[in-house]
Amino acid sequence: MRLDVVSIFPEYLAPLDLSLIGKARTEGLLELAVHDLRSYTQDRHRTVDDTPYGGGAGMVMKPEPWAQALEDIAGASVAAADGAAPGRKPILIVPSPAGEVFTQRLARELAEEDHLVFACGRYEGIDERVLEWAAGQYTVRPLSLGDYVLNGGEVAVLAMVEAIGRLIPGVVGNPESLVEESHSDGLLEYPVYTKPSSWRDREVPEVLLSGNHGKIAKFRREHQLRRTAARRPDLLDKLDVSNFSKTERNVLWDLGYAVVDGRAVRRPGEPSGE
Repeated sequence: MRLDVVSIFPEYLAPLDLSLIGKARTEGLLELAVHDLRSYTQDRHRTVDDTPYGGGAGMVMKPEPWAQALEDIAGASVAAADGAAPGRKPILIVPSPAGEVFTQRLARELAEEDHLVFACGRYEGIDERVLEWAAGQYTVRPLSLGDYVLNGGEVAVLAMVEAIGRLIPGVVGNPESLVEESHSDGLLEYPVYTKPSSWRDREVPEVLLSGNHGKIAKFRREHQLRRTAARRPDLLDKLDVSNFSKTERNVLWDLGYAVVDGRAVRRPGEPSGE
């Protein structure tokens, strides 16, 4: 996979040289380039922003430096694919609080792509015409980490690249660890423990020491449901539970839910919790 990141603070992306993502780059599993938007300006002050039309606070990122940068990256993408079978457009990801929420499902979807380009906006954002124009060369995807505002897109890009990159085959050493983690099946992950079995008067649940894999799986599944109900009941609202076992349905009932038309529905007056 190829990744390109455009930012006015390219040094902000230095952590991508570390840990598993850095190792994946070294091993050739990921090709990543960071571009300084200011290098695509034409004036001696390297200006990337100006006042907004219509008035208002803050500044807006100018369209022409972005157009130059994105044209350059798109041209390099075409050149790299020369002689190969025609592929899909590169995906242009624009971190924005006005975008679609980035989820584990989206991370898996994007991990299947050949080329992702990240446009790190700053100030009040990028001139909207850039996104309209870029749709000719890219599939444009404004994405948000959540319902809050950051100073710029760099932090969001770090999070997205890690979430996407770790799903590329070979990046995570044990692929089974990707199967049982939070959001892999629509639920939060179960609690985990390690040695020693007794620590500061707190014991590891006995079932985890039993060696009975069936009981361990049942324990973990129950605590996935309990944790999700307590911390993220909105996930249960979206979950298809039509294929849940009788045991899983009983756990939902204990948590105050009934299964109706394949959905977990809160029973009136019932609290939820771990």
